Amino acid sequence: QVQLVESGGGLVQPGGSLRLSCEASGRVFSIYAMGWYRQAPGNERELVALWRRDGSTTYADVVKDRFTISKDSTPNTITVYLQMDRLKPEDTDVYYCNAIHIGTTWGQGTQVTVGP
Repeated sequence: QVQLVESGGGLVQPGGSLRLSCEASGRVFSIYAMGWYRQAPGNERELVALWRRDGSTTYADVVKDRFTISKDSTPNTITVYLQMDRLKPEDTDVYYCNAIHIGTTWGQGTQVTVGP
């Protein structure tokens, strides 16, 4: 089993920054990728950024050069961060952390709101 705990959402003005964190615990040795997705009401969940165990990353075109995914780990946890800079109102969404292992685990979601 893999458990995920997210933190770091909130309200920020356009042009500002936020950093999201997602800590994985449990069978972290089985995780081969972790990522951030976002979803607005009525829309499908879409990939924002992905980290793979081989060190490679993938970004959605709309966030390239503004968002950065990174990873930190201990023997029992993997924490994935999403540094979001130059935020835009269209980045407003619920952001979900995801871990891919033998199955897939989702976090509870954290609201990011970009506005005045």
